[in-house]
Amino acid sequence: MIKILLNGCCGHMGRVITDIVAADENAVIAAGIDPVGGQCDYPVFKSAADCNVKADVMIDFSSYKAVDSVIDYCEKNDLPLVECTTGLTEEQIKRLGELSKKSAVLRSANMSLGINTILKLIMDAAKVLAPAGFDMEIVEKHHNRKIDAPSGTALLLADGLNEACNNEYSYVYDRSTRHEKRDPKEIGISAVRGGTIVGEHDVIFAGTDEVIEIKHTAFSRAIFAKGAVAAAKFLAGKAAGMYDMQDVIG
Repeated sequence: MIKILLNGCCGHMGRVITDIVAADENAVIAAGIDPVGGQCDYPVFKSAADCNVKADVMIDFSSYKAVDSVIDYCEKNDLPLVECTTGLTEEQIKRLGELSKKSAVLRSANMSLGINTILKLIMDAAKVLAPAGFDMEIVEKHHNRKIDAPSGTALLLADGLNEACNNEYSYVYDRSTRHEKRDPKEIGISAVRGGTIVGEHDVIFAGTDEVIEIKHTAFSRAIFAKGAVAAAKFLAGKAAGMYDMQDVIG
């Protein structure tokens, strides 16, 4: 039985994770941390510093403002950390790297098992199709409240394509001021914002007389919670080091 410490337990994702773990016979939430507090079936502490419950791994799905206290806690308690919070500062990313020298740390731009499986697929495809002259484009769609563009997931996918092609490609986000032929060594990334779209990512390989599209659609944010729980179960007991979701899916 994996004992999880959940930071951000009273937020939307924290409640989704709570429900998922409640139905998992191999995991339990030993305690939660949330400054606003809330009613849960496990102890909830206002800060990580106040927590005195032992656990096997921490999941952090909160705000970048809370990440420093999370790192402090994991450093002090030698606790593995699944870091799901986005928008981290460069200093926080550096601190996670330092933490990984003494504890297991898993961080990913997207916790979805589906997205991370697609990442493997497109990297394999790029190794075959890019040298054959296929252009590579990414189109991502999200709800009208999302403030950043392109999405972190779109950049994760672009980085995967680029890595598969020896990092020879540059990224183009806007062609409105470009009056020139498309550079064969570019990856176009387009963002759509509207309505309540949870998340869609379409990777397009466009060749001569044929097009291949690999698409992922998220219908709810529960997929990210499921990935976080899978990551926690994977990370518990692992040796110190920096891991990602590719390690989880094998």
